[in-house]
Amino acid sequence: MAIKEFPLPNAGARPRRLALASDDIVYYSNFARGFLGRLELSNGQVKEWQSPSGANSQPYGIAFTKGAIWFNESNAKPNTIVRFDPKTEKFQTWSIPGGGDIVRNVDVTRDGNVALANSLVNQIGLVEIK
Repeated sequence: MAIKEFPLPNAGARPRRLALASDDIVYYSNFARGFLGRLELSNGQVKEWQSPSGANSQPYGIAFTKGAIWFNESNAKPNTIVRFDPKTEKFQTWSIPGGGDIVRNVDVTRDGNVALANSLVNQIGLVEIK
């Protein structure tokens, strides 16, 4: 067994959650800086994008499904769910109807939809991707 660590380009980075794409790419939510990050495991290259709501957006839960990255911005009020298309590098954003209030975990259902753990509002959210 071996553990390899990959340094991120900014010393202030604080990745919260990881999403693994089908091509061995790791995406991470950079909570402290308000970025979405991409790490190529094969060569250690990192690329980052500013989250749509900016430096104080506090991205948290994240998942990969149906060719896109889905994450939430926990400091947007109400919280937002964000879709990032890795091919076009474009974002789409929607408000979470019940507010979300810090979506701490995101996962994918068997049929590829996104489930949200809306921690402080006692709700589970479901993003039905059409």
